Amino acid sequence: MIAIDMDEVIADFNTKHLSVFNRDYGENVTTEDLKSGRLAELRPHLATEILNYLHDPLFFRDLDVMKDSREVIRSLSERFDIYITTAAMEVPSSFTAKYEWLREHFDFLSDMNFVFCGNKSIIRADYLIDDNARHFERFCGQGILFTAPHNLGVTGYDRVSSWLEAAEYFRGKE
Repeated sequence: MIAIDMDEVIADFNTKHLSVFNRDYGENVTTEDLKSGRLAELRPHLATEILNYLHDPLFFRDLDVMKDSREVIRSLSERFDIYITTAAMEVPSSFTAKYEWLREHFDFLSDMNFVFCGNKSIIRADYLIDDNARHFERFCGQGILFTAPHNLGVTGYDRVSSWLEAAEYFRGKE
């Protein structure tokens, strides 16, 4: 069984977050800039405003799909049980938008395979692909860190930097 995070793993959160921020504040912050820290850390005087974007009930509805994620996950679903696990309870207003986004882009997965939670340690899977290593702390399976600008300095975990690398990681595993 493979559990897969949503934001920054299958849903391109950073592109939208930066786009909205740059539009509203006349800036040109890039994904490359996020290697120094998350957006709220780069602009601490606007941290509240930056986090408020996430409370817009529609913010998560139109995120782009991460490159190759649909195809690789569809292929993996032929050999593994796949669950999408998102810590949506951290931003409860995101639930409906995330659910609708998953139904639109990952319609080959059952609704029963979408897990909206807070603490991912409740997930009992063999693998968890996530961009945030804090979710591996009490996870009982193998954590796989999906590369994102904010986790480049994190070590101690298996890591994949793309969905094609994830496909290769699981080649020969069952």
